[in-house]
Amino acid sequence: MEQHRTLQFEGKTIHYRDEGREHSRTLVLLHGFMQNLDVWSAYTLWYMRNMRVICIDLPGHGLSSTYGDVHTMDFMAKAVRAVLADAGVDQCVMAGHSMGGYVALAFAENYPFLLRGLALLNSHALADSPETRKSRREVCEQVMVNRASYIVGFIPPLFDESRRGPMSQDIKDLRDQCLETTAESIVAAQVGMAQRPSRMNVLEQLEVPVLFVFGKNDSRISLELGVSQALVPHYSEIMILDKVGHMSFMEEREYVRPRLKNFVDTCYA
Repeated sequence: MEQHRTLQFEGKTIHYRDEGREHSRTLVLLHGFMQNLDVWSAYTLWYMRNMRVICIDLPGHGLSSTYGDVHTMDFMAKAVRAVLADAGVDQCVMAGHSMGGYVALAFAENYPFLLRGLALLNSHALADSPETRKSRREVCEQVMVNRASYIVGFIPPLFDESRRGPMSQDIKDLRDQCLETTAESIVAAQVGMAQRPSRMNVLEQLEVPVLFVFGKNDSRISLELGVSQALVPHYSEIMILDKVGHMSFMEEREYVRPRLKNFVDTCYA
């Protein structure tokens, strides 16, 4: 039975899914921009036999409320902290994809005592460049004019070109999921990402293992950037996937899923 839960956070609702509560090891999964916790279904169903898995609809996504004009990464991390308190979790391994990785890094800065390990999937610790911030402003303008058109055009390039045909149904499903996100929530997330600071210092100071997962053909994060950041933590592992774009956990599920499980095992060893 699926264990869907909600909690009241700052006067509104945060939705999450909590499975495998009888296990002592906990993995928290944070989705990317415009996605929701359903994007992790294939992972949750596979992991719940061996560990506790908590997936969260970040503010403004899925069934969680929108809180205002800006959802900073620190605010989202605070919501994640509230979920873990509600679920009675005192330590976990946290994995975040793309924007979820930014939230995970904010969480690591504010609540390092709650982490046994950190996994960044197609994500990084740098602040936006001026060019990227300008691009985010343009996205906000486009979304307010034609939200659906932006989403339909945004999704396919996240996948490596060689996979867009074979994964056409996955792309359609992801597009339909993202189309549930309101223009207000999209803008709040874009502004929040634009405001985030560099968290390279977090990578330098973390005392827990860090796993990096990158696609060689990620159109949003260069492999050179990813590899350079993987050299920063005291203990890090890196997984580089050929013919994979920005959606590594979907494009190479059969490789990423067991690798992430092994990383959790390592963090709890």
